[in-house]
Order: sequence, then structure tokens, then C-alpha cells
Amino acid sequence: MARRNGAPEVNAGSMADIAFLLLIFFLVTTTIETDAGLDRMLPPMEPPEEDVVIKQKNIFTVNINRNGQLLVEDELMDLRNLRESAKTFLENGADGSCEFCKGKRDPASSDNPTKAIISLKNDRETKYSTYITVQNELVGAYNDLRNREAQRLYGQDFTKMESEYLNPETPESVREGLKDKVKRIQEMFPQKLSEAETSTN
Repeated sequence: MARRNGAPEVNAGSMADIAFLLLIFFLVTTTIETDAGLDRMLPPMEPPEEDVVIKQKNIFTVNINRNGQLLVEDELMDLRNLRESAKTFLENGADGSCEFCKGKRDPASSDNPTKAIISLKNDRETKYSTYITVQNELVGAYNDLRNREAQRLYGQDFTKMESEYLNPETPESVREGLKDKVKRIQEMFPQKLSEAETSTN
């Protein structure tokens, strides 16, 4: 009986097919996480046809230094008080045109919510976590006021209405019913959050 020379060979002809099938399997079944960003409306590319004059009293300035300290309207402020201060500014209603505002109508503060602008500026060395926390407090001020008015007018929170309206899985008939409500609340308290150029000092 003749002896075989060497070890038996493995047929590797189908290995490429198996690797290709595994690659397709993992591509199809793997979910790719996307980073959630900040929801901001960028200014248009073209400059406006006419210059817009903004009164200084309609600008609520918030500065964050490299140490994470807040300078709000040129005064040091604790982060815990930022949201309430922003709400007081937004609904001040100095010109008397805002019927739903519950502000003090201080003539030195904002005229009405449609003219009120929050200007945020930070240092280049500001911690990202501090920056995001400040952003959340400022957006929270808008959401609190919008929720209050949505409860008064429609008996539900604005944030819930807006998320349902923006959800693509919401039936079209429901979205149509929410469209005017969401737009009305947004027009009552338009989110005008401006980010000034980062400071290098």
C-alpha cells in the first residue's frame, strides 16, 4: 500500500466567498451611531438688503470665561440663576405690545420676545461641558416659556407637541393638526440665540 506524502491540503477556494458574505452581514446588521449636535439656524449666505438696528437693551449678553465663570449683563452670576434671568429678560415686555408676557415691563430691558436676543460668547479655553450646560440653560428658558403658553392655549407641553410634530412616524393628519399650534408658540417666543465670536483672551 502506497503512503501519502505531506499533510492533506485544505481547499481555500470558497474562503473569499465566505469573507464577502460575512462582510455584507456585518454591514447590514451594524448600527452606526451619529453624534447629536446643537439645533441652530445658521444665518443666510446673502447679507440683508437693509441694515437692522438692534437696541442694546434687547440684547442679553452671556460670557463664559476660561474658568467656567458666567458674566451675565456685566455681572457675575451663578449657573443656577441663568435660566430664570433669561426668562425674565425674554418676557419683560417693556413696550407693552406683548399681552401674554408676565414680565416687569422694565424700560431698561427687552421690549418684547420677538425683539429679544440672547448673545452667548465664550473663551477659547472654556470647557466643552460648561459650554453645553450654559446652552442647555438658555434653551431651557425658551422651552419653559413655550411650555407655559402651550399649556395655557392647548393644555399640553410645547416640547411634547414639537417632538411629535417632528417625528416622521407621526401620521400626516396628526402632524397637520400640530403644525399651526407649534408655529404659533414658536412665533410667540422665537428662539434668537446668537453666538458671538470666540474670545482668545
